[in-house]
Amino acid sequence: MSKKIYGLVGRKLGHSYSAAIHNMLGNDEYKLYELEPSELGGFARRDDIGAFNVTIPYKTDIIPFLDHVSPEAVKIGSVNTVVRRNGELWGYNTDLFGVEYGFSRAGIALAGKKTVIFGSGGSSSTVRAAAEKAGAAEIVTISRSGEDNYNNLNRHSDAQILVNTTPLGMYPKPGEFAADSADFPQCEGVFDLIYNPLRTAFLLRAEEMGIKKRANGLSMLAAQAVRAHELFFGITVPDGEIEFIIKKIYADKQNIVLIGMPGSGKTTVGRALGALTGREVIDTDEIVERTAGRSIPEIFAESGEDAFRELERGAIRESGMRSGVIICTGGGAVKDPHNLAPLRQNGRIYRLNRSLELLAREGRPLSGGDLSALADEREPLYTRFADVTIPANGSIEQTVKLIWEDYSVRTIDK
Repeated sequence: MSKKIYGLVGRKLGHSYSAAIHNMLGNDEYKLYELEPSELGGFARRDDIGAFNVTIPYKTDIIPFLDHVSPEAVKIGSVNTVVRRNGELWGYNTDLFGVEYGFSRAGIALAGKKTVIFGSGGSSSTVRAAAEKAGAAEIVTISRSGEDNYNNLNRHSDAQILVNTTPLGMYPKPGEFAADSADFPQCEGVFDLIYNPLRTAFLLRAEEMGIKKRANGLSMLAAQAVRAHELFFGITVPDGEIEFIIKKIYADKQNIVLIGMPGSGKTTVGRALGALTGREVIDTDEIVERTAGRSIPEIFAESGEDAFRELERGAIRESGMRSGVIICTGGGAVKDPHNLAPLRQNGRIYRLNRSLELLAREGRPLSGGDLSALADEREPLYTRFADVTIPANGSIEQTVKLIWEDYSVRTIDK
């Protein structure tokens, strides 16, 4: 018989990190299986199935094809892990453990709290089970057509915990969200089960509102995967493996974004970082020039700054969709508030702070004359965008070393 099949079953899986996680756990056979609804039963009946995970939209649809379903999965009505034993299929819900881990890791306490869950699918049922188990005071599920829906959210403006289980805001359509946390003045915790991008619009808005307890779906994904791996092979995974996986994915998938005054060395530093790390380097100014078929000075001279900023916005939106790359931005990228979310959603933003007298000026339309006024105007914008400010008066090597040390040693998911 051929090798046993292990993997993830779903309809659209281009966003998934599951294969990478199970490969880290030592399962090199784990693959992604995109299936249409009509193909689900045939796949489940394959003789070479070892075990597989199930994601949107099949967590409920898989149940009729199973021989046994665990009590927690029966209660929740959702299966995300299937194991073949002695020719029979056993269904489990390891998402519950993942959700509980995600809440705990973010410090989001549910006991005695009003919890609003956006979405009514299998993941929603799992979050409800976790909230019930934790002693939430009230649990409300928001759906498109139910009694509690998006047209009467004001009925639940006193919610303290918000959880998104919908695909709104997921790659490749970031920027959307089910609800605005600003409409929930008592909110103290936000959990988005999406993990790609790492920071959804839902989470970025919560951050903007000063809500400190926030979690994306990566902690849930890693925790449920570890529990699923244990069920796949009847083993116990060592403590600490979940955290190792979370940090490894952040380190691999998060972008390094460089901002700073024109001539501060962003492109040069970015290329040096690329040489050090093996990461692809993306220069948004170069994207603008390719798109326009003209140099940036020509764009400014012939079409004006507004036309350039529109092209720049598109280049940043395109670049921000990537993961695990180095993004070098133009000096004025911070002038457009629309650029913050695309850069933040998958990136850690470094501001290169170089003394004005050391800035390169050649070929930069806005760098003529006295730069003091320009620097004063942009200082609060750089401060708003940047996660870290890096002194850049020394050598390129020194600047690269400071950035990479920060990126490498910190827990990059906070």
